[in-house]
Amino acid sequence: MTTSVPKAELHCHIEGATPPALALSQAARYGIDTSAFIRDGAYAWQDFTSFVQSYDATANLFRTEQDYALLAETYLTEIAQAGAVYSELIVSPDQGDAVGIGADAYIAGLAEGAERAKAKTGIETRFIIVGIRHFGPERVVKAAEYAARRPHPLITGFNLAGEERMHRVADFVRAFDIARDAGLGITIHAGELSGAFSVRDALDHVRPSRISHGVRAIEDADLVRRLADEGVVLEVCPGSNVALGVFPDFESHPLRALHAAGVRVTLNADDPPFFHTSLAREYELAATAMGFSDADIRGMTRTAIEAAFVDEPTRQRLLAAL
Repeated sequence: MTTSVPKAELHCHIEGATPPALALSQAARYGIDTSAFIRDGAYAWQDFTSFVQSYDATANLFRTEQDYALLAETYLTEIAQAGAVYSELIVSPDQGDAVGIGADAYIAGLAEGAERAKAKTGIETRFIIVGIRHFGPERVVKAAEYAARRPHPLITGFNLAGEERMHRVADFVRAFDIARDAGLGITIHAGELSGAFSVRDALDHVRPSRISHGVRAIEDADLVRRLADEGVVLEVCPGSNVALGVFPDFESHPLRALHAAGVRVTLNADDPPFFHTSLAREYELAATAMGFSDADIRGMTRTAIEAAFVDEPTRQRLLAAL
């Protein structure tokens, strides 16, 4: 599939999109030893726990507003050159606090990078504030309150990520109510490391318009029908799912079955270099390993833009570009 096929993504964790070469140059700048998490120019991890450790070590290589501007500009320019017209980046105010610059400077840096990429390529970007599940409900409420203040116009949505096997979805209802009341789009990680029940819990308790992953819904035919009937959009990340062992290979991945059942699905790269993938490769795999037609794949791009957390004039302009 060529770069001429328009692409859009709804699910990318910005620190997880750090190219290894950029991580190495940041590490050199700050005198950080990367041997524990980068080997032979690639990220090294064995399971979900060690993946999170490698992710966190990489995230901590970015320490100033300008570091974050460089990260966003680098990633967004790369995917725009591969045909992406739209990207939603999952961003964590907790990370800004963790590296000592605070959430506002963290967001400002990322926004500067997004503006630079847009000036060069035309790519449109929005930010999804994420609460980290394993930090506990109160920390997630704080992330939602931060998002609800709308400290930057690029912030348009709220998500919950992290260790899916900790806490119940019901524990985070208050955070999602705060975000929804502020007019933010709602999505939530579910149905990745935990089974179909986690998707049902998300629908029942959070009422999201989208679900991050959601692929384990395939284990429950009634739930698949419900997703199709309610028009909930799944942010599917096949490369990530196979890399983490959620499914053994692309042939057994449920994207085809979900699409055939009428579920609205989109293609996304999650944490691309950690999973040896890219947005372009996800589109390529959909065509080759999964047998989708060009029309099907263009339809997924259209679905992503229809489900994007953007204002209507921007949505119509993006749809017209398709």
